Amino acid sequence: MPIASNDRSYASDDPRRTDAAGAGSASAAGATGEHGARRESRVAERVQAVPSSGIRRFFDIIASMDHVISLGVGEPDFVTPWPISEAGIRAIERGHTHYTSNLGLLELREAIASDLGRRYGVEWDPIEELLITTGVSEGLDLAARAIINPGDEVIVADPSYAAHAPAILLAGGAPVAVETSAAQGFALEPDRVEAAITNRSRALLLGYPSNPTGAVLDRPTLEALSEIAQRHDLLVISDEIYDRLVYGGAVHTPIASLPGMKERTITLGGFSKSHAMTGWRVAWAAAPADLFGGMLKIHQYAMMSAPTVAQHAALEAVRAGEEYVVSMREEYDRRRQLMWRGFNELGLSCAEPRGAFYAFPSVAQTGYDDETFAEQLLLREQVAVVPGSAFGAAGAGHVRACYATSYEEIEEALERIRRFLHSAPMAK
Repeated sequence: MPIASNDRSYASDDPRRTDAAGAGSASAAGATGEHGARRESRVAERVQAVPSSGIRRFFDIIASMDHVISLGVGEPDFVTPWPISEAGIRAIERGHTHYTSNLGLLELREAIASDLGRRYGVEWDPIEELLITTGVSEGLDLAARAIINPGDEVIVADPSYAAHAPAILLAGGAPVAVETSAAQGFALEPDRVEAAITNRSRALLLGYPSNPTGAVLDRPTLEALSEIAQRHDLLVISDEIYDRLVYGGAVHTPIASLPGMKERTITLGGFSKSHAMTGWRVAWAAAPADLFGGMLKIHQYAMMSAPTVAQHAALEAVRAGEEYVVSMREEYDRRRQLMWRGFNELGLSCAEPRGAFYAFPSVAQTGYDDETFAEQLLLREQVAVVPGSAFGAAGAGHVRACYATSYEEIEEALERIRRFLHSAPMAK
């Protein structure tokens, strides 16, 4: 079935572009405490601990340019399938514009629980274990704040989605990065995870299929990680927003579906990537009853409920959206093969991405670091990629390229990159 696509030459808005006030900001100067004691900043220390976006300057440059081919912003170029949008429109026409239950529409929770049980064989109670959230971003925040005590350590893959470590920091925890490598397909290695565990370890945060690397964890790896989690009594937060986007025979297995893991896992999923619904801001979180209760307590005060109209659209997505998911996934796969093979043909070594919609080629052989490569490619050839170091220290020397743009745009981008590699002087 044909899928509508946005004709987007560039996009300047990116979730990592945030304004973070530091201790040296003008507004912080001369702050005075309750008893006259001077403070360095009026911004909370836990917020100051979160670094400003590593690519903010880079996206500011994109915003000032024309004719940019953007391989940078991680969202579908497809528009939301019409029947899903129409369900949202009908909800407005019928006056469904008030709050729902804090939990979200029961009908939607029941449909999600049924769908997950059918696809993955794991059963969640739609009343006591399933919450509708305002995007997976809210679910991640709820999960982190519900389980992390001050000083708790949470193990994360490096590189990983740019919001994972900040969510831990803002909840008062300490992210512990475990390096992954191209040689291992950027999969998290159980031995390295176990070596990172201390007496302060509280949880393991997984984000697979991976943004930014496209890695997918196979079942033996997940089984080894689940055994480690149970032996060390770790909780698991599993960000599975890309669960429907796997390719080349790869299979996504929710870690909560493995023996002994449902009772210690918070699973996050949604519709943004699989159903092209990023702007609707609707997702779900599934958790054991006690953790679910903690998340709900935060959600009811911070958010009240997810957008009502978006929930009605999501219900249609669960009920009748499968053909669109399949169609979009097939097109992403076609683009995926063009992109990662194209990078390798250009001499930019790229592990095969098996999920999400990103490739993560190395640019080390060019002589440039990843930030310089991305900046020079943008300025000289108007192609936008994201420096890999924005996703963690282990991402240095790589760039993230998103293939959620048209096949023709990817072809043109590869030609521009070829031209750049042949014309640009190598860094000394």
